Amino acid sequence: MESYSKKGYLYDNFKIFHLIDTNLGEIDFHYHDFHKVLIHLSGNTSYSIEGQTFDLEADDIVFVNAGEVHRPIFHDDSPYERIIIYISKDFLAEYSQADNDLSYCFRNAIENGSHVLRLHSFKNSRVAATVARLTANLGIDAYANELLMQVLFLEFMVELNRAAISDEIKYISTNYADSKVSEIIHYINEHLKEDLSVDAIAIKFYLSRYYLMHTFKDETGYTIGNYITIKRLALAQSLIDAGKPIADAAEQSGFGTYSTFLRAYKKTYGTSPKKRLTSQASLSF
Repeated sequence: MESYSKKGYLYDNFKIFHLIDTNLGEIDFHYHDFHKVLIHLSGNTSYSIEGQTFDLEADDIVFVNAGEVHRPIFHDDSPYERIIIYISKDFLAEYSQADNDLSYCFRNAIENGSHVLRLHSFKNSRVAATVARLTANLGIDAYANELLMQVLFLEFMVELNRAAISDEIKYISTNYADSKVSEIIHYINEHLKEDLSVDAIAIKFYLSRYYLMHTFKDETGYTIGNYITIKRLALAQSLIDAGKPIADAAEQSGFGTYSTFLRAYKKTYGTSPKKRLTSQASLSF
């Protein structure tokens, strides 16, 4: 069985990178424990997220929620330039009140069946202006620059959400063709605590076991079993982070036995959940 790994850890509220690369080759499917906003600046690139693939244009804004399996796809060796912003789930949750829900842009993209927002005039937008100020102050050794970056980041998130509720945007459609696999992915994410054996899913969608396994792999690039394990681990980790006992989190995430959960957890995170909790607690001081 193939393994699709979690990439990176985020110990700050947010991290910002302005990157330019060439000849990156094929990037493996992966996921993060944190949210991700990517602003695509250049490159002949598509982005695959949860079985959907989007052809990107300059200045497209890509939303990837924590736990979503994704990867960029490069169609040639042209420079791939982008701004990447990693955002802590807990930090975003702090700003989830009705009048200032900064997670709205992520949720609205999903409700529109997309992961990619396209502004009609990005370069003249307030979003672009705040991004420019953020990147201009990256790594600057100046008085209170860390505080300034926090202020600018909040301004960016406010402007991004204002854009998401305006009529100056559109959510681009996927070029993903198999709606049946899309339905299966949605079903899996809505029923992680239930029986998700290949046979059970095949019966649910009136498909043969062989057809389900091969079509899912062909259309998404990963096996159905590995995808389910990744999503269950992400759910379990979110429950553990929220204070749920580890054994309870494993059970409530759909793992049949604690030993199955522990094996998958160690393979993915490289440590036990108890050791990871201890490590995170020490870092918080």
